[in-house]
Amino acid sequence: MKRVHSDPSERIPWTKEVPVKQDCDVLVVGGGISGVCAACAAANEGASAILVEHFGVLGGNGTAGGVHGFCGETKGQGHVFDEIVAGLERFNAIAPHRPARSIHLGARRFDHEILALVLQEVCLRHGVVLMLHTRFIDAVRAGAAVSHALVAGKSGIEAIRARMFVDCTGEADVVQAIGCETMKGRPSDGMQLPMSLMFFTRLAGWGRSRRAVPRDFFPWRPFASRDDLPMTSFGRCGLFGRSVKVKVPSFDATSTESLTSAEVQGRRKAMQVLEYYQRAWHKPWELDHVASIIGIREGRRVVGEYVLTVDDVRAGREFDDAVAVGSYPLDAHDPGDDKRTYILPKDQLGVPGYHIPLRSLIPRGTANLLVAGRNLSADQLAMSSARVMATCAMMGTAAGITASMCIKKGLTPTELATAEPAAVREAMAAGGAIFDLAFYTPAQCKKKE
Repeated sequence: MKRVHSDPSERIPWTKEVPVKQDCDVLVVGGGISGVCAACAAANEGASAILVEHFGVLGGNGTAGGVHGFCGETKGQGHVFDEIVAGLERFNAIAPHRPARSIHLGARRFDHEILALVLQEVCLRHGVVLMLHTRFIDAVRAGAAVSHALVAGKSGIEAIRARMFVDCTGEADVVQAIGCETMKGRPSDGMQLPMSLMFFTRLAGWGRSRRAVPRDFFPWRPFASRDDLPMTSFGRCGLFGRSVKVKVPSFDATSTESLTSAEVQGRRKAMQVLEYYQRAWHKPWELDHVASIIGIREGRRVVGEYVLTVDDVRAGREFDDAVAVGSYPLDAHDPGDDKRTYILPKDQLGVPGYHIPLRSLIPRGTANLLVAGRNLSADQLAMSSARVMATCAMMGTAAGITASMCIKKGLTPTELATAEPAAVREAMAAGGAIFDLAFYTPAQCKKKE
């Protein structure tokens, strides 16, 4: 039976009394790298912290998404990220450090399955209350403040009351729920940066035939030549394994229907790529697993007290209320095709180190809400650089410290950024965070004297 679409303007009334089962100082929604760092940083400052994550594992793109590399600088991002890296090092599950300013485009590889273990233990060590398999569904607003978040897990729908909230959902779900202004895509047509899907291969076992992808199972024609392939990137994963990243453009990460289609088409495209290498290149690869979520570069972004611009990034701008540093190149993939094409010429992608101000983590018009991660207040190209995991970790740590500091001082985040713009940066620097832009800037991007 074909699906019948109803009138999208139709509405039904729905009310229900919801128990308030949890009460905390800081509620962090979204358990990716920024959310983990936010919750741990808040707890480290003495706040009671709850972390809500809709998957059964923390880490977001870094674990469920199979993205097994930290882009950007991995030293000086704050004490929580240092603890995460140290945990990976205990397992011998991360590559040695190389300064990002000397390699610029490199990624520090790690084992994404080990990262999942490290993240949960770091959170528990800090006393963070974890709520896995729990989805944020709505929020209750009281004037400029958020009073409660509504979440749904196996126990049913319940409310969480908190004094401060941090939205680390990637798509600004909390901000959207309370009706604050958001933005997405590029101004000309709203198209978002393309997604990518990770899949993993292993060598066929000795003494048996390779498990080949059946060409007649999927509704596509096999690739005839390498020129037909989408943008495809390869990496090592274990002794004999490989990771393969496939570009999946032209979908909307904020639409249920579009995101579903992206997952379906991404898996089909992954199998199409694998079939090509098995057949045309006689590679002894077979499928090990496909990442359980597609990798999202861009979704919804908040309109904050300050919108970070690509001009700020290119100029290596400094801010009095700096709380994080970005240094990764403009990840300006063309959102309209699946090839290795960019919005800008490749020689214009490099950037110096630049500051991210606290005001870019504060949704405009709110009293107790912060964001961290790729949903920061920034234009598309500025976000394309700031969205990488190491920078997101630094933003998350800043958001957690800010939330705790606001509670202690009785200030809103905006009041704190105005009255004591250096307070959060100084607290982070005391924990090892580095804000000196020269530490991050590659030689080719240093300003000419």
